[in-house]
Amino acid sequence: MLLSLADLAALAFFLAVWTGHSLATEGRFFSRASLSTAMNRQREAWMRTMARRELRMIDTSIMQGLQQGTAFFGSSALIAIGGCFALLGSSDQVLNVLGDLPLSQAASRPLFEVKVIGLALILAYSFFKFGWSYRLFNYCSILIGAVPLRDDPGASREIDIAVERAARMNVLAGKHFNAGMRGIFFSIGYLGWFLGPVVFAVTTLLILAVLVRRQFFSQARRSVVDA
Repeated sequence: MLLSLADLAALAFFLAVWTGHSLATEGRFFSRASLSTAMNRQREAWMRTMARRELRMIDTSIMQGLQQGTAFFGSSALIAIGGCFALLGSSDQVLNVLGDLPLSQAASRPLFEVKVIGLALILAYSFFKFGWSYRLFNYCSILIGAVPLRDDPGASREIDIAVERAARMNVLAGKHFNAGMRGIFFSIGYLGWFLGPVVFAVTTLLILAVLVRRQFFSQARRSVVDA
């Protein structure tokens, strides 16, 4: 086997941490609301406020900003995937550089290529998440345009239904965007594997600590959560 028991254990730990953090962010493990959960509530409040506006240019501008940000990260992930294939073409040179780094363990070329392919898969996952998020934000824009105006007679029930649809689509788009961002963040921790399984575990914990602080204990969270 190309992967040693230490490599397999570090990889399993990495996947467990990634999955656990994703579930915790969605409120599966803790009652404490995460920043993402709090922002989902703000997305719903935004859709309700949007329905009361006669002119909705500000809402379309916000949607354009969200789409542009999603497209930027999607393009960046795609470029990074290309970089991974470039690494495969220069494996010997990269292995020589890694061999000179402290804490680095000697690795064979097949093992290095397996690690690079794993990194490419993580980035591909992020790319597809960003791509789907972009599409959902596009759908949300259409749903915003479908919300009837308040001055339409007898449109109260239709407005409530349309707002609920737009809010659900907005929250779903944000969920996939956040999943893509987590993939990007954890790909940074994955880089530690190129230096060895121990470094891999350490970098995974460091990334987890940063993400937990931002989601549950940051000033950004306090700005949108009352308690």
